[in-house]
Amino acid sequence: MKVYIVDNGGQWTHREWRVLRYLGVDTRIVKNTTPFDEISDVDGLVLSGGSPNVASDADAMGNNGEYLDRADFPVFGICAGMQFLCEHFGGTLGESAVPEFGHVDLRISDHGDIFKGIPDGICVWASHNDEVKEVPEGFVVTASSSSCPVEAVRSADRPIYGVQFHPEVEHTEFGPQMFRNFLKIIDDWQK
Repeated sequence: MKVYIVDNGGQWTHREWRVLRYLGVDTRIVKNTTPFDEISDVDGLVLSGGSPNVASDADAMGNNGEYLDRADFPVFGICAGMQFLCEHFGGTLGESAVPEFGHVDLRISDHGDIFKGIPDGICVWASHNDEVKEVPEGFVVTASSSSCPVEAVRSADRPIYGVQFHPEVEHTEFGPQMFRNFLKIIDDWQK
């Protein structure tokens, strides 16, 4: 299985790569300016996090919009990757009333797909000033916290998923399981 990670300037992009390598995936980090045709043979794509406010800066997010529009494979957006995909599909971003840096108590409301086999409440690690204020049409909220009502989303029609927090860091409980679940989504999609 081949899953590439789109580098949006996140501080933990290399950890996403490391988790996927640990899980036996053929993976590499690619610049977000890489033409889609050069990555179109992947089985799945991870849109990494980025620096503060990067999701609202179209130039900083490179070709992420094209990747989302043309992908015929599953996509997993993390932090700025999730924010960007939500805004790209018509959602609204804004400044967090309570920015999240560090430990967050996550409440999972949808245990399908990314959160399959994971308890209702877990501790995750976050690092963001902005958040999704309005979810795009056709997307479902799958997790929240006391300070952020949209911690995770999924598309109702396509295999597109997003999390506001960082499953790739060791402080996030069940983080590797979320990546395993994404790989299972890819495997099922190919059948």
